[in-house]
Amino acid sequence: MYYKRIRELREDNDELQKDIAKLLNTTQQHYSKIENGGTEITADRIIKLAKHYKVSADYILELSDEKRPANGKQRYPRG
Repeated sequence: MYYKRIRELREDNDELQKDIAKLLNTTQQHYSKIENGGTEITADRIIKLAKHYKVSADYILELSDEKRPANGKQRYPRG
């Protein structure tokens, strides 16, 4: 499930749940529920995480094992 990949990305980058919660403009408690599969994550937050970790949304959603899109460029609008 995608929530395992989100947790792996955070841990691989030595970040705390509270730090990612702040990035996503939510509480640590709510972010913990996302990581544990207790609640769904919105598309805009998936995009924020993809930008933050410099991976594709497909990678986060486990639709691909490639961290970056095939052309190596992020396809998300800036902002």
